[in-house]
Amino acid sequence: MNQDQPRHRAKKSLGQNFLQDQNTCRRIVDAIKPTPEDHIIEIGPGQGALTRFLVDAAPARLTVLEMDDYLAEQLDEEYPILEVVRTDALLFPWDSLNDGPCKIIGNLPYNVGSKLIWDIVSTVKTFDIAVFMVQHEVAKRLTADIDSKAYGGLTAWVKNFTTTKYLFKVPPTVFRPQPKVDSAVVAFVPLPADQWPENPEALSQLIKILFQKRRKQLSTILKQHWSPAMAEWFEKEGVSTKARPENLTPEQFLGLSKLI
Repeated sequence: MNQDQPRHRAKKSLGQNFLQDQNTCRRIVDAIKPTPEDHIIEIGPGQGALTRFLVDAAPARLTVLEMDDYLAEQLDEEYPILEVVRTDALLFPWDSLNDGPCKIIGNLPYNVGSKLIWDIVSTVKTFDIAVFMVQHEVAKRLTADIDSKAYGGLTAWVKNFTTTKYLFKVPPTVFRPQPKVDSAVVAFVPLPADQWPENPEALSQLIKILFQKRRKQLSTILKQHWSPAMAEWFEKEGVSTKARPENLTPEQFLGLSKLI
């Protein structure tokens, strides 16, 4: 927002932490490589820290999703180019973006970041790239390798739809108010459509079944679902029934989900 406008107090209920550092903003926007041909969707523009750099890139279409009515009104007045949608991003119909290519960007509230990413990567089939700033611990989960503590259900899900890349860490000092933890920026590039799960619901179900008991062995967790086909799958994949959920690759989660 312009400096002569009244300062907007961050609302804790909306998880608002406003990004202040211009260099950080520029790095985040540069990560999606905006062009004049793009349709860009920004989630939670807030005071417009990223928005002003996106406007400067002059995309063909720039849509922002803002839940705070005051901030939405200020953005609408300051940047006539914007399509301001006053909505909770968790309620936005993400499948409505599937009529053409797009890029998605946002400084996501900590309390909804994981849920938003879960929904977006599995619903929007036409995005070229997405770049999100999230809590640092979430960023580590999104980009974790198997056999690590950070590897979990979110990792297995997201990596069945996209490739992820940890870009850079962001300290609390560049926000007002300052959060108590570090943030980080992660990039997502979708996998080819023919590699997407045919039955996402089955994959989601399996992930929840396994990671609710992640300390137990797979044979114990899957006891109620065991079948000859499942035994054959373990043998074919070379996976021990004594392994634990974090020992399975995202692709193995997908394969095993077809047997649940």
